[in-house]
Amino acid sequence: MSGYDILENVKSVSDLRKLSLDDLEKLCLEIRKKIVSVVSKNGGHLASNLGVIELTVALHKVFNTPLDSIVWDVGHQCYTHKMLTGRYKDIDTIRTSGGISGFTKRTESEFDPFNSGHSSTSISAAYGLARAKSLTGDNSKVVAVIGDGALTGGLAYEGLNNAGRFKKNFIVILNDNKMSISRNVGSMSRYLLAIRTKAVYLKVKNGFEKALTHTPIVGKGIRKALMTSKSILKDLLYKRTLFEDMGFIYYGPYDGHNIKELIDVFTSAKNINRPVLIHIVTKKGKGYEFAEKNPKVFHGISSFNIETGMGIANKQSFSDCFGKAICELAEKDNKICAITAAMKIGTGLLQFAQEHKERFFDVGIAEGHAVTFSGGLSAGGMLPVFAVYSSFLQRGYDQVIHDAAIQNLKLVLSIDRAGIVGEDGETHQGIFDIPLLNPIPNVTVYSPSFYEELKIFLKKSLYETNSVAAIRYPRGGELYQPSDFKVSGKSFDIYGNEEAEVLIVTFGRLFSFACKAKEQLKEKNIDICILKINRIKPLDQNCVKFASSFKKVFFFEESMKCGGIGEHFNYCLTNYKYSGSYILTAINDMFIQHAPVKEILNNLKLDNMGMVEVILKECKN
Repeated sequence: MSGYDILENVKSVSDLRKLSLDDLEKLCLEIRKKIVSVVSKNGGHLASNLGVIELTVALHKVFNTPLDSIVWDVGHQCYTHKMLTGRYKDIDTIRTSGGISGFTKRTESEFDPFNSGHSSTSISAAYGLARAKSLTGDNSKVVAVIGDGALTGGLAYEGLNNAGRFKKNFIVILNDNKMSISRNVGSMSRYLLAIRTKAVYLKVKNGFEKALTHTPIVGKGIRKALMTSKSILKDLLYKRTLFEDMGFIYYGPYDGHNIKELIDVFTSAKNINRPVLIHIVTKKGKGYEFAEKNPKVFHGISSFNIETGMGIANKQSFSDCFGKAICELAEKDNKICAITAAMKIGTGLLQFAQEHKERFFDVGIAEGHAVTFSGGLSAGGMLPVFAVYSSFLQRGYDQVIHDAAIQNLKLVLSIDRAGIVGEDGETHQGIFDIPLLNPIPNVTVYSPSFYEELKIFLKKSLYETNSVAAIRYPRGGELYQPSDFKVSGKSFDIYGNEEAEVLIVTFGRLFSFACKAKEQLKEKNIDICILKINRIKPLDQNCVKFASSFKKVFFFEESMKCGGIGEHFNYCLTNYKYSGSYILTAINDMFIQHAPVKEILNNLKLDNMGMVEVILKECKN
């Protein structure tokens, strides 16, 4: 007896569809146990996955997947989906190098019709799939599953607005767990709460319509009359929902952990020749006490002890350092405001939110709005700091240009998770912020290697930079700092023998690897000087001039080669008629798959071992 007797025998969705209701409920218990076991070892998204087990089982029971398509918003809640669609044998490899992804991926399975990783995309993508099927004569179904937190993103409403006009079946499932990564805020959260508290209306309405339908002779006629007069019953008991005003038939709210109820409503919805929105209420972390009590902590988590719920103690991170630094500055300056897009905890702003409530703004999963809102705060005389993950800043790119830089507004982008992030994979690697920001006028970018530098550059950004300023720093903590290296806070630092023939140029956390590479190369009688760039945009031309005197220049960059700092640095060297050897090591036209950060950096030749290898190879030639 493995403890997974039913789960191990679900080789495909066809096996699932043969199970009785009792067996489906047992299957959910086994899945819950397996997810906790896997995430405790590999890390990953726990609370969100535990909350959608019954929902996922019911979907695959009712819909004819993969012919019917299920599009998961964000995709971090797909672990049950993966186990039920032929990937159970691989679930122990999830988020590991060479293993399956922690998100949905088209290249991984035909059951994943659309890649995901960022929020609020499912409705638009699913509607596109539905339209494509309609155009090709395919009558199979399409279902979009979206969380209530994702409904704070504007793209979700663009999708709803467009899809509500569809004249065929299209299903949106609103998974309402009353919590996104940080506590849901704003009008949508209050609106859904109102719907949940008015559930009595829905029960009365459904019971009333059912009774009318079964009333001889006149029942169906009365029901039709009520429906065509915009539901008199609804007008008496409750206003129309926003979703109905956008063209959807609204069902719910339903218990998202009641399989029978879910199966019944899904079966009914797929036979309606119109767009349908099904509102279900679930509990994040369902079935694992620690995750139920602290769903925020167990949203995305590293390995942990199942019995105690305790993870490996984490050291201070750049996020923590930033959070403390902005609080210290805000204590002295009441113009400083902090903005987050539903990532209060992840970006280190929890303390700020507690100590400066009136100046803390969580705008929901709406990065574009966050940038423009910050621009408005700036235009009104405040000092806004928008803390955002690098890969999420992509969603506000137009606003950085149009609503900040063009107007030369003073605001700070605190870019967390810059560079390689590891196991979350290609959708979350922070490797595009430099190529995105580098061409924009009126933008200054700092790249600290150590906590002390982060504090210095945050202060510079607020008080010495008169336009958009960005500070980018990696996930996790600071790395090796040689005892003889002192932080200066200048635009660049020089470390090592300035008379050496070989120069390493780098920035951010790669400076720590460069220092170790310098020590290793010294043992091989190769003397190295390191140019550490702190303000990577605009480049201080004095550091370029300094580099032009070296015989060999090696630039190492934890970002894309195309549009990166290393490429621009090479161009600047030509102004000094540089004739030496220039070797740029960066990420070359590829997306980075999931694996531990250490492994990825080594594969890219961006750690100390990789730097030594690159330099030795060139110096032998």
